[in-house]
Amino acid sequence: MTTGDLHVVLGAGPAGSTLVAELLARGLRIRHVNRTPIDNAPAGIETVTADVSAPERATAATEGAATIYHAVNVPYHLQVEMMPEIGRAVLDAAHHNDARLVVLDTLYPYGEADGAAITERSPWAATSRKGRMRAALDRAYLDAHHAGEVRVALGRAADFYGPGVVNSTLGGAFFPAALTGEPALGFGDITLPHSYSYLPDIAAGLVDLGTTTDETALGRVWHLPTVPAVSTAHIHALVERIIGGRITTRVLDRAMATGPFDERFMSEYAEIFYQHLVPQNMVSAPFERRFGSQPTPLLDGLRATVEWYREFLTAQQETRTP
Repeated sequence: MTTGDLHVVLGAGPAGSTLVAELLARGLRIRHVNRTPIDNAPAGIETVTADVSAPERATAATEGAATIYHAVNVPYHLQVEMMPEIGRAVLDAAHHNDARLVVLDTLYPYGEADGAAITERSPWAATSRKGRMRAALDRAYLDAHHAGEVRVALGRAADFYGPGVVNSTLGGAFFPAALTGEPALGFGDITLPHSYSYLPDIAAGLVDLGTTTDETALGRVWHLPTVPAVSTAHIHALVERIIGGRITTRVLDRAMATGPFDERFMSEYAEIFYQHLVPQNMVSAPFERRFGSQPTPLLDGLRATVEWYREFLTAQQETRTP
């Protein structure tokens, strides 16, 4: 692929926006597509407003693409209903435009996998509705690749954290409280190992998949660069070190409405809450070896996240001040 190839990013949440930043840093030509208008897009970025849940709209929005990055998400309570529809439409668009499709994926298909080492070879044993949906959709992506219809790569990540990540267990539920002296939320058993993926590393990994000239890297699942799991309690201690103060943690032993998470979200999240009650260590060594990449050291990623949240909270305060 060349710098003249068109890279189309679907979705303008934190993942899609971070993907655009990574593509821009590599000097690539970008179109950013979202259901609602994209404000404050970087200079030189083409933006398109489109609902890609219908094949004809997805095909039109991605016309001319060399690579399509699927980073679309929907409200949690609509995922089981809407994500398969969106996935089918995006597959159809990639086929019609003869574009490579790179999909941002989750660990949900593994279910309660062996937390000591979740690898790309771990069985897909999901029992939750969302996990079964993701597994079925991933099989459809890979089947399309092996049938010669679309060139596909799936990049899986653990729970996100990083600049711009708000709706995450290590996001708006934790950092604002940690910085303001309020009780910060922890989920489940915070002494267990739990994988957290730094969003800029995930974006870089997806772009690696979208730009590689090695076609043998396609048609499979990859675990994107993520540091080895540590306990959430250890992460809290690292953040205490960064901010130079103590953090009071309120631990939830089950999914319940609290902080930034309302009743509707938490009622849907309940079936996935097992992730915080078992060890979860996502291993990304194969990707790191194949693409010569390394995840950002945990302390560095946390420092960058703390700094982003400091600026975010300051901006919010200025907005509220008459």
